[in-house]
Amino acid sequence: MLEIGIKGEQSVLVNDSNTAAALGSGLLKVFSTPSALALVEKTCWMSVSSQLEEGQGTVGTRVELDHLATSPIGMNVVCVSELVAVDGRKLVFNASVYNGQVGGELVAKAVHERFIVFNEKFQAKADAKLG
Repeated sequence: MLEIGIKGEQSVLVNDSNTAAALGSGLLKVFSTPSALALVEKTCWMSVSSQLEEGQGTVGTRVELDHLATSPIGMNVVCVSELVAVDGRKLVFNASVYNGQVGGELVAKAVHERFIVFNEKFQAKADAKLG
């Protein structure tokens, strides 16, 4: 059983492949909003993955993200998450993204919801859409 308070932390170096210019979310060579979202999702799912039953995983279903500051190429960006609610299979996380290190300049903040799924069943249902 997952307990409220589980924390996670992941980081990424801003490079040409995760900028707004590279991902089509703008023209600038700064950490993109889609990359901030991807980092939030990764941090949240990885924080609980080892505590799920065998064959289970989580899928993102909702996110509310405020992108507040820029991060140039060469900057390390770190995300921290905390599981703040468990409602059956629904998990709710708070996440913060910082420039440099935890407690540095706040780059983004998010509330992210994920659902626990059985991976094989979920994948088979998705694949069945192809006919």
